[in-house]
Amino acid sequence: MKLVILTKSTFFVEEDKILSALFEEGLDNLHLYKPGSSPMYCERLLSLLPRSSYGNITVHEHFYLKNEYHLSGIHLDNSQDEVPAGYKGRMGISCNDITRLRQTKKQADYVFLKNIFDCIEFKDEKSSFSLEELKEASRQGLIDKKVFALGGMSIDNIKFAKDLGFGGVVVCGDIWNRFDIHSQTDYKDVISHFNRLRKAVM
Repeated sequence: MKLVILTKSTFFVEEDKILSALFEEGLDNLHLYKPGSSPMYCERLLSLLPRSSYGNITVHEHFYLKNEYHLSGIHLDNSQDEVPAGYKGRMGISCNDITRLRQTKKQADYVFLKNIFDCIEFKDEKSSFSLEELKEASRQGLIDKKVFALGGMSIDNIKFAKDLGFGGVVVCGDIWNRFDIHSQTDYKDVISHFNRLRKAVM
């Protein structure tokens, strides 16, 4: 099972240091997710990260950054979004509707199935599925190695996602809640929690 780390939705002072440390610890799948942000700030963050990490970063929005920084790929946050004209590289799509999952999988290299649990970072984003719906999707083979669980994913429910047959989990709030962007500079808790997450997905 794969572990994807989604960046915090806002930029913060220690971010480049923490991300660089995570890459050193073995992070191999980071999604740069800064909705509504200026591309200038995304470029600045990328410029502060080690070049060796670029091949492990997927960008949401500002898709030109993929070629400019030789990133891993792009990710569409909605299955209705249009693929950039002429784009040929690796691409993922987020989907929050199980009935559209089969079709969405045909359009992408992988799919984030959103809102599995209540979102930790965005409190108004609630779970979209019952346990029975997820089990049925698993029985039908809709949930497979191409589908990653997103939404409220934490170290406590990784086994749940694994048992349903998800190919990976997307973790955001569970890791960034270990660091107070307003008052902390020590990010040891983030690093140690990342290592616990890595063990949990093995």
